[in-house]
Amino acid sequence: MAALCEAFTLCGLGPSGGVGQGGGVLALEPGPGPDHVLLTDRGRTATLFKVSDQKPLGCWSVKHGQIITSPVVCNFETHEYIAVHDDKVLRIWKDEDVNLDKVFKATLSADVYRIHSLPHGDPLVLFKGGGVRTLDVLLEAPQQEIENIISDEQNGEGEEQILSKSLLLNLSISGSVLKGTSLVVIDKDHVAVLGSLAASECLTIWNTKFQTLQTSKELPLGTSGQLWCYGEKFFFTHGKVLTVVIYKCETSSLAAAVGKLKDSQASDISSFVNWNTLEDEERVVSFQPQQSAALKSESKMTVILKPVPCTLELHGISYFQDTSAAVIEDELRQLLLKAQIPDFQATIGCVITALINRCKTDPVFYPRNFLLQMVQKRELSYSLCPDLMAVALEKKDVHLLQICLQRFPDIPEEITYACLKVFLSISDDYLERTDVNLESVICYIDIEPKNKELKTEVVENGFNTELEEDSCDNRVLKETHTTNDGEFCPVGPRKAALLNAVLHSAYSETFLLPHLKDLSAQQAVLFLRYLYYLYVKCSEKINTTLPGMLSPTINQIMDWMCLLLDAHFTVMVMLPEAKGLLSSLHKFVRAQVRFYSELNKIEGTLRELQRIKRQKDSQAYSIEVLELI
Repeated sequence: MAALCEAFTLCGLGPSGGVGQGGGVLALEPGPGPDHVLLTDRGRTATLFKVSDQKPLGCWSVKHGQIITSPVVCNFETHEYIAVHDDKVLRIWKDEDVNLDKVFKATLSADVYRIHSLPHGDPLVLFKGGGVRTLDVLLEAPQQEIENIISDEQNGEGEEQILSKSLLLNLSISGSVLKGTSLVVIDKDHVAVLGSLAASECLTIWNTKFQTLQTSKELPLGTSGQLWCYGEKFFFTHGKVLTVVIYKCETSSLAAAVGKLKDSQASDISSFVNWNTLEDEERVVSFQPQQSAALKSESKMTVILKPVPCTLELHGISYFQDTSAAVIEDELRQLLLKAQIPDFQATIGCVITALINRCKTDPVFYPRNFLLQMVQKRELSYSLCPDLMAVALEKKDVHLLQICLQRFPDIPEEITYACLKVFLSISDDYLERTDVNLESVICYIDIEPKNKELKTEVVENGFNTELEEDSCDNRVLKETHTTNDGEFCPVGPRKAALLNAVLHSAYSETFLLPHLKDLSAQQAVLFLRYLYYLYVKCSEKINTTLPGMLSPTINQIMDWMCLLLDAHFTVMVMLPEAKGLLSSLHKFVRAQVRFYSELNKIEGTLRELQRIKRQKDSQAYSIEVLELI
């Protein structure tokens, strides 16, 4: 029995953004880890992704005018990456390398077709003429002559041999022939085929032993015809994105092949939770099998795939369209406590998606309590219920957004930015009436007294010529929470907790930076002021760690501060109300650099003292006077 489970987007492709700027995907290869893949586009770029997080870990490009002609692969022995550009130029680099123009380079004597990386051996370099060399042998003499095997064979005078062949699979569904464009082998009894059926394209899994279609998924946006399979995941282009589909495949048996395996835990998830299909009593998949001893049949066979019996099937689509949110929440909560549901995580994702679909059409309907409970108590992800955060943003449900930011590992940068913009723009009065988790701020936040006298000293141009002197006070803004920058929190505790959730969200600088530029000047200054406050609070601690649950780390604070300055530096330099903040930040960072510089000066002395102490015999009591020079 085989099943296609959850699907999610790994990255965007083509000119609209993301990777693949060269006009599509050249290849997808396994990366250095089990959750990593290497994407090579038909141009100049290769990108390493962590699949579960849907985040790029590294991106490398050759110079303009050069083209990567062989898919980038990983040398699993040395943890290096290997690429060929312009057919003959070999490049080898490591994770820490940034500029491919400065890494190892070797020009070969013949055109390379592709490089095959082996899990426990030296990579093999296959040339277009048919010659093969191991990478080590090739690097000993890059200009060695490579034989042209193919040319010596299409000229040979030997006898022509006809290879035997046998029919593996008859790709026929309900009398229509599936025209496959790509095929990958899953195991000894199953294959996956990406192809077209009538007017649409689809991904299918077939049992070659019993000649049965196991499952299929329509792809209405079209594909490039390429299909890859790594770690129980299918990868293929769908429209303008690279899509990942998780699959499950059980040991082949006749009962599983015809959908009668009662003990199977790999039931069809979609028929279990998709309210649009619950009214159907059964789904029929027809195909024309080959004659075999196992099936003992020459006629057309119909495989009936019945949904898993469950209380949810009693509720048709009309029930979920008309029933109140409170009733649905109560019944679903009781059902999920009792039901033994296979693939529970994917099932909950489908349940939430079905509820969110109604939220889009019915503005009054919003089962907030159930959604919040599912996100808090279940290991969900953005890809399992991609419209959840969009609806929460529309409803300004900041508590649900906070929990999603803290728990979802795969939130797109566009959604992270949307949350940040909402949090910065929402009023404190509104937040006072809202439930927000304050665990990340309750232990360290300092709110400025309402009657605090504001300082109004102004320094010409925002800076003093002597940054070392304490008289270099910045221009102080006349705002509610802004006396001495960094002394008091510029936002209330609820808004601070929401901003902390944004700081915890994973992101790629490349994809987040363009969105941050859309923040208004006032929002950018307020966010930078809060980041500066956190930076000061972290620096007060010996271990630079803020107390509390889910508090931001010093690295997260500094990374976001750098991102924000990169996005708005020109604007902030021109804004009179931001110059004082930049001055304070400059002065504080400079003091920090000086402090750590002084520590570095005595580091050698401290190490020498430790060495001397270890050499001496310990005594009951002693007094030593050491002079530091």
